[in-house]
Amino acid sequence: MSNENKKVERSEDEWRTLLSPEQFRICREKGTERAFTGEYYNNHQIGLYNCVCCGEPLFRSEDKYDSGSGWPSFWQPVEFDCVAEHRDGSHGMVRTEITCAKCDAHLGHVFPDGPEPTGLRYCINSASLNFEKGEA
Repeated sequence: MSNENKKVERSEDEWRTLLSPEQFRICREKGTERAFTGEYYNNHQIGLYNCVCCGEPLFRSEDKYDSGSGWPSFWQPVEFDCVAEHRDGSHGMVRTEITCAKCDAHLGHVFPDGPEPTGLRYCINSASLNFEKGEA
């Protein structure tokens, strides 16, 4: 495995130092931000959305759409293996949690009600992303 593909592992204290309290709550403690409050839910600029914890490219602006959910929504990630899926039975629901495959940061959830061609809706917390303006 090359250094590029190595798993990013840090202690809880290291993550607390690197992230804001809100980013830590969402990314490391599996929290969520309130709908329509995130920095990127209404962002229409061209660019790339990277993991706030490790910088891994996750989503392109060209794959973003307005799902009406109040969170940034994408119909596909940059590469399907850059995110990992996990069964989430919290809050009395069964959902599919999405994490960054490189650092295990909680990103949000994926639902099977998105647009074609994938039919998927990756519903992502803005606090788990850094937006890099420019060519996606």
